[in-house]
Amino acid sequence: MPLARLILEATERPTDFLMAWSFPVVPFVGLAVTFILYLRGWAVARRTRSNELPPWRAACFTAGVISLWIAIASPVDALDDYLLAAHMIQHFILMSVAPPLLVLGAPTVPLLRGLPRVLILFPAGPLLRARWFRAFTRFVTHPVFGWLAMNIAYLGWHVPTLFELTFKSERVHQFEHLCFLLTSLVFWWVVLAPWPSHRRWPRWTAIPYLLTADIINTVLSATLAFSGKVLYPSYAAAPRITALTPLKDQVAAGAEMWVLNSIVFLIPAVVITMKMLSPKVLREGARLRSEA
Repeated sequence: MPLARLILEATERPTDFLMAWSFPVVPFVGLAVTFILYLRGWAVARRTRSNELPPWRAACFTAGVISLWIAIASPVDALDDYLLAAHMIQHFILMSVAPPLLVLGAPTVPLLRGLPRVLILFPAGPLLRARWFRAFTRFVTHPVFGWLAMNIAYLGWHVPTLFELTFKSERVHQFEHLCFLLTSLVFWWVVLAPWPSHRRWPRWTAIPYLLTADIINTVLSATLAFSGKVLYPSYAAAPRITALTPLKDQVAAGAEMWVLNSIVFLIPAVVITMKMLSPKVLREGARLRSEA
């Protein structure tokens, strides 16, 4: 990043990266408009849907927007050219922090209600009623698509050949980030099924859905941690801003991916399991079986 490189050339001290906040205009405008539309729509829809849109949903959406800004504008972004561990933190925010928070905000109705009336009449109204658009949304929110899209993006962009392309082109780097965000939104949409969406598969299927994703994460993380060689040449050639060697940096990146992503996958899997094993759910299941 230009600002990070300028700071590095001037001082070569890691602490200077604490000042390396940037201001990407286009993402800022996009996030600001989305946030304003959401809050406006949430306030309007909450008048009749207070149970579906409690304050904690707005808080989650707000936290998701803030985390996205941290990922793309904070020193985490400034450090990603020099430390793989920082780069993986950025990917973690884009895939495992911001998406579930945004989905927990139940954004569909608030974003639609937040649009100006003229945009609701056209083009939003005709688009939402279009048969092809409904078929498209059903396709992208299917559990199989959500799982495959997120994991293919996760594995694919960490293949050394593709990963190195992000160092050669900022546009490619931004496209990578967009892939991570969009595929992870779909992945977490399946798990959380925010109002007013409905689950396509039974609730228990979210458990293997999450656990198998964690297996993919484990494979990639272990590859980075135990490969014994630097997989990304750009980090081998990057200026050293810490005492970490390129290989130790890669080991640290693999370890943090392993631990942080596993926590994010396993906690909801455990919560779902506990809810399904609760006495109330077990009694309801027994009642349904007896009636059948």
